[in-house]
Amino acid sequence: MRGVSVGVPVGEAPRVRLPLSLRLVGALRRRLGGSVAHLDPADVPAARAAVLRLQHGPLARAVMGSPPREVVVEDARLPTAAVPDGLAVRVYRPPSTDAPAPVVVNFHGGGFVQGDLDQSEWFCAHVAREAGAVVVSVDYRLAPEHPFPVPAQDGYDAVAALAADPGGWGIDAGRIAVMGDSAGGNIATVVCLMARDRRREGQDGPRIAAQVLVYPGVEMVDVLPSERTIPVAPILSAADIRGFHALYLAGADGTAPYASPLRADLRELPPALVQTAEHDPLRDHGERYVTALAGAGVAVRHTRYLGAAHGYVATGGLTPRTSLQAVAEAGAFLRTHM
Repeated sequence: MRGVSVGVPVGEAPRVRLPLSLRLVGALRRRLGGSVAHLDPADVPAARAAVLRLQHGPLARAVMGSPPREVVVEDARLPTAAVPDGLAVRVYRPPSTDAPAPVVVNFHGGGFVQGDLDQSEWFCAHVAREAGAVVVSVDYRLAPEHPFPVPAQDGYDAVAALAADPGGWGIDAGRIAVMGDSAGGNIATVVCLMARDRRREGQDGPRIAAQVLVYPGVEMVDVLPSERTIPVAPILSAADIRGFHALYLAGADGTAPYASPLRADLRELPPALVQTAEHDPLRDHGERYVTALAGAGVAVRHTRYLGAAHGYVATGGLTPRTSLQAVAEAGAFLRTHM
């Protein structure tokens, strides 16, 4: 099930120059203050709020793109054992689907430290339409206020809560998938590990049918080659990766499987779609994870998007060709496996 968008093996794929529009976005980001990844933990909340104000402005909205109008969007709260008042979620319902509907649980990117539901809106709404599934996007708690393993545990708790109350959400508990980009991709696959481990221990837990991992980060300790060969990219730098990991771990063991799933026993995980971007310091994270999944006997499809940079599912207004192709692939994969 491995392949790339241009139909040649990854090792033989031609290099495609990063588009000027993305280079300009990178320059603008650096001019506006760059990343929160290198701040003292006490300074992160205020800096995060400032970044979100920029992301909610008209220019950022144009870059992120608009969701399709026929998808119904609603905000709700999802109570969990750790958050009785409920995690904020955003629900995307396609214009027509089965009843009860398959459900895809999404986790946004942001290095475990930033990001929000708005950031994933374009992607989630388009996937809902393409897959014919309800998408529930989860606003998990963020580091450094809530370090490892809280964001991943919030992800698992959200999936378990949805599976336990399918009627209340109009979903089919037998057709659940998880999805995430960047740090959200880490959370999505760690949720699969947690669900499998609980079943191995004889506990009840959600059965996950598929996982969609978009440029996921899966290694917290070792510096992989793409971090050295692509030290600076428009949305994410190699230095940002290390800074985010330090804020997330807060001194915890980064080799733990629920932190670095590349180090985990990957047997018995659900089929996976892994997308990576050519111009992304995280590229080797996803591509090594593909190899590890295949080695563990997990069905896996891989696409490297040529000429693309980290963040393409959050820049649908700027990179429609890549972003829509990624959505179409994710939708087809989910329809096949749910």
